[in-house]
Amino acid sequence: MNFTVNMKNIRKNCFHFILAGTFCCQSIVFGSFADDESQARTLEIPVSTTGLEQALDTIKGYSADSSKVERQLEEKYYSLSNPEELRKIHRYLTSEPHPAGSKRTKEIVDYMAKSWKENGLDDVIIHRYDALISEPVHVKVEMVAPYRYVPSLKEAPYPEDPDTNNSDLRGAWLAFSASGKVTAPVIYANSGNPADYDHLREKGIDPRGKIVVVRYSDPYSYRGFKALTAEREGVAAMIIYSDPAEDGYKKGKVFPEGPWGPESHLQRGSIAYDFIVPGDPLTPGLPSVLDTKRIPIEEAISIPKVIAVPMSYKDIKPILEKLGGPKAPESWQGGLPITYNLGGSEVILHMDVKMKEHIKPHYVVEGRIYGSDYPDEWIVMGNHHDAWGFGGVDPVSGTSSMMEMTRNFGQMKKDGWRPKRSLVFCSWDGEEFTLTGSTEWGEEFAEELKKKVVAYINVDSAVAGPNLKVEAVGSLAPMIVELTKNIRDPNGDSLYTAWRRSTEHELDSAEDIPQDANTGEISDDALINTRIGSGSDHTVFLNFLGRPVIEMYLDGDYGVYHSIYDNHYWMNKIGDPGFKYHKMMVQLWGTIALRLANSDILPLDFETYTASIQKFLTEIKSIDSLPENLDLTELMENAQEMQKEAQKLNRQIRYSLDQGQLDSSVISSVNEKLMQFELNWLNPEGIPGRPWFKHTLYAPRYTYAAMILPGITEAAEQKDWETARTQADIVAQMIAKNIQLIQAATKVLQQNSVPNQ
Repeated sequence: MNFTVNMKNIRKNCFHFILAGTFCCQSIVFGSFADDESQARTLEIPVSTTGLEQALDTIKGYSADSSKVERQLEEKYYSLSNPEELRKIHRYLTSEPHPAGSKRTKEIVDYMAKSWKENGLDDVIIHRYDALISEPVHVKVEMVAPYRYVPSLKEAPYPEDPDTNNSDLRGAWLAFSASGKVTAPVIYANSGNPADYDHLREKGIDPRGKIVVVRYSDPYSYRGFKALTAEREGVAAMIIYSDPAEDGYKKGKVFPEGPWGPESHLQRGSIAYDFIVPGDPLTPGLPSVLDTKRIPIEEAISIPKVIAVPMSYKDIKPILEKLGGPKAPESWQGGLPITYNLGGSEVILHMDVKMKEHIKPHYVVEGRIYGSDYPDEWIVMGNHHDAWGFGGVDPVSGTSSMMEMTRNFGQMKKDGWRPKRSLVFCSWDGEEFTLTGSTEWGEEFAEELKKKVVAYINVDSAVAGPNLKVEAVGSLAPMIVELTKNIRDPNGDSLYTAWRRSTEHELDSAEDIPQDANTGEISDDALINTRIGSGSDHTVFLNFLGRPVIEMYLDGDYGVYHSIYDNHYWMNKIGDPGFKYHKMMVQLWGTIALRLANSDILPLDFETYTASIQKFLTEIKSIDSLPENLDLTELMENAQEMQKEAQKLNRQIRYSLDQGQLDSSVISSVNEKLMQFELNWLNPEGIPGRPWFKHTLYAPRYTYAAMILPGITEAAEQKDWETARTQADIVAQMIAKNIQLIQAATKVLQQNSVPNQ
């Protein structure tokens, strides 16, 4: 039995090694090592049968004994995942289109509830929310000058993939588009961001009353922001099209031979302003249940007032190639074999869009496995089940992963296991419209969720390729990095190694890459993005409820987003043949849940969190005129003080777990304080102008991108320095509150850690 041990990255209390080969019933004993935070100890760690990089120390938040039990449990969990089961689930869920409000959606809801009951989950509940939905009656576009041309507004079927010929498929439409008829000249405005309209005006082109063509492009901006910008600019209507430079043949082979979008693919979606207030537009801030009073639709601030239609690059080409006017800037030139011009009066379009807004039931499926020790501490996992079409990647890769995860946990429960904390599984409805199901559920049970949710783990589109992407609050980042060393990537490496490799490749051209002071390589800080925006179901948990969140997915070459080609054929033949990456996501998702559920002391790292806050404060100094108008020195000093207190708490937690036999009441007291930390960042008044968003460190921009320290940032960008200073004072008060909280948790541990005799 030959193997190689490569010792590297030796740090305090942390050894890593890579084992190459296969092992059975082996162990390695490491004797007597110590540092200033713990006495010498001997650890006997079973060698993993996976041959992966192992952490030869206790797991974060666990004692040595608990770590051994947890590793064995995780090995059991890994062994249960079955790629063939995942493929079968995926095929069933993608067999028909299932947008929110459809008959097929309810069939999927019933299937999930039935499966979870058969899996042995303790409680399975279907929640119903009657929320506003937007559906097309008819969508028509016609070019009337310089000649007549009628775009198909449909996607072509392919014989290789019979699903693309499904009679229930809808053509081009955007949810919450306004209804109306308009005939007007056409102009081209690149990505449809405010700066793009400024350029048009510089060229003497007035966008008011025009039909504007914009594209899904880099830098990406949410289609709802394009709609809001168009509305503010006074345009008559908007067309959003998919350019081959972004997701088509300029990227590589297209469907059905490759992952990129074919010429007729188009991106459906919602243009609702859920960056102002998500959820049912008629019940802002309240759950859309029977006794909730609804506002008139005219008062709903999240509903756009502009006509909008999506198009494929096949449909838009005859329109764009006839545009006259000034030549568009080089950065606006796309992938079509034409010269992109800004337009003027040469091309006239007629658009006729009729939408139907009405209330329909939305269904949230909730399942639970109750914890043995702390049943009122919840680890919540979520994914949405509604799709614009078949949803091969978005969301069924995530839904099928969740179904396999619950099957595995159910089997472990049948074998006599229970987690220490409760696991709560949620399948959301209406995510694609206004983040509906998760928002309504969060609003209905807000007070209970604020008290009981340890963390929310969201997996929307689980698998679009091989490259792991993670967004998380800083307190959860170290735990995630640690556990990826025990999961195998399908290429044979540990997930940690594969993750580092793909991140290094992505950051090759970036500046200011976080580096490890000892190795010169990128640091683990670069792996997880702690700048969290919106666009998926984690939004209500972080921004409204103040709970720690994780958003993760596997990224790759994926050019069929929200099209009919995002289906089982794409996934089975192109995206993840063999469903190996689905299996890895099941393992990753479940392991995070297990680490949180079974820890002695919750693995929340506030030292990492406060490091993120200091970075945020440094970054906002670059806002124009901020340094001259807002002194952040004291705020930065307060954040540094909080980090020092967090370092003390981390050391005390490790010491207490290593040395003491902590009473359950002590553990409960400490964990209660740790769970309060995220909640302390909520401002009940919300951020100015968007009171639904209550987190003082995080909010989305209108593009869905992350906005850090949003109250300060938005005010500073608007040169409203009085509001900026007020918001800075609020953040300072919250830092002070969390310093006291951290000190209190440290004190409880100091007073109750009893060394082993």
